[in-house]
Amino acid sequence: MKKVQINDAIDEWLLYKRCEIKESTYRLYKYKCEKYLKVYFANKYLSYFQYFDLNLYKNDLLNDNLSSKTIKDILSLLLTILRYAERKYDMNFKLDLVSKPKTHKKEIKILTEYEQKKLKNYCIESTELREIGILICLYGGLRIGEVCGLKWEDVDIVKRVIYIKRTIQRVYLGKKNTKILIGTPKTENSIRKIPMANIIYEKLRTIKAKSCEKAYLLTGSTEKFIEPRNFQYWFIRDLKKCNIEKYNFHALRHTFATNCIKVGMDVKSLSEILGHSDVSITLNRYVHSSDKLKKKFINKL
Repeated sequence: MKKVQINDAIDEWLLYKRCEIKESTYRLYKYKCEKYLKVYFANKYLSYFQYFDLNLYKNDLLNDNLSSKTIKDILSLLLTILRYAERKYDMNFKLDLVSKPKTHKKEIKILTEYEQKKLKNYCIESTELREIGILICLYGGLRIGEVCGLKWEDVDIVKRVIYIKRTIQRVYLGKKNTKILIGTPKTENSIRKIPMANIIYEKLRTIKAKSCEKAYLLTGSTEKFIEPRNFQYWFIRDLKKCNIEKYNFHALRHTFATNCIKVGMDVKSLSEILGHSDVSITLNRYVHSSDKLKKKFINKL
């Protein structure tokens, strides 16, 4: 049997996957392989895994104080690579004996009605294009990379829709190097159109007439754009100006989803607006209940 080092098998798998996944996903896999797998299993051969208990590796990751989700992601990546190696080199690593840590879903806080009102009024009164981006996310549920990638050509004032065609994100290249990628959204379902709320339509229609179609919406420039990390800083700064507690930008997306359910939108429509491939993702991750909402429906019985 050919002796193959695990690091060579990792490189083979990355090459195999590269043609069928987005570059951002490839970069993420490569980063995790180099940081967590290649160092730990350096100079080890695939035959090593026929006798090595992978649960020991899981325990070492736990001792590094990594979150259960990070550990689960690392193990899933390793198991995928080893399954590939099993088929290619006709080996059996007994991967069914590996247990994964349970992940605890972290509840994302959404903005209160009072906080939403304060932020909305602040963004409406502002003349900055960046505040319009915040308003679009509060009333459209865009991901931060999607709003950063918006151009004025994506805004159809006549049909009152916003087309989501691209996203901007920073990816790791390894050794603290990163780069910006501008590409298609997260999945096929993420390429979508979002109806404009009246408040967005009123804000955009006058500005659209004076804007270059090829310009980025948040900057008004055809060359310059805002990357998600900087837009997050801008968002935190605006929250502080409004005397609102600190939120992650993604809270706007969760707030939007919850508001849609509150006003009676069906989950299928909401799922399409958010760009999800499965309505269960919408229900389990993005819809937040409240005692007030529960009482409202209970009182209808």
